[in-house]
Amino acid sequence: MMLIWEGFTGGLGPEPVTYLEHETGDSVLKLLAVTLAITPARKLLRLPELIRFRRMLGLFAFFYVAVHFLIYLVLDQRLSLAGLWADVAKRKYITVGFAGFVLLLALAITSTAGWIRRLGGKRWQALHRMVYVAAVCGVIHYYWLVKSDVRWPLFYGAVFAVLLLWRLGDWIVKRKKAAPGAIVTAS
Repeated sequence: MMLIWEGFTGGLGPEPVTYLEHETGDSVLKLLAVTLAITPARKLLRLPELIRFRRMLGLFAFFYVAVHFLIYLVLDQRLSLAGLWADVAKRKYITVGFAGFVLLLALAITSTAGWIRRLGGKRWQALHRMVYVAAVCGVIHYYWLVKSDVRWPLFYGAVFAVLLLWRLGDWIVKRKKAAPGAIVTAS
């Protein structure tokens, strides 16, 4: 809503398309971080009801990445698919950003209960873990875009690294609890 208001009041600055692209891209990373923080927060704070918000926040992240992409496609590329593909092939930050968009698109499409049933719980979970890959794509996209002032991309990278390490640690703890005293042999 703020972007719409800024558009009507002339608050988008001298390069409004660039401003819109940056603001929506930043919103994607913020929403992905909050979405991925739901699981640790609900476990650490013992608030299982937080899980209700994870899908909604993930879909908001997808909404913003779709808007981000549409601003690029419509306002920057003027709906030129040839220009889009040329940019994807030529500029590595656009290539990795496009990969993140495609991943989030797949996750948004399969976020319904019907898709969970079709894929089965384990396959659906494996697919939806790709959100970490999409987040990494977003950070790399941002890092390669800004080139000089990399503080914000590094900040988001650190946030996602902490969330991924927490998830990995949680997985290791669960495995140890599931098989106490089990001897693991190399084959």
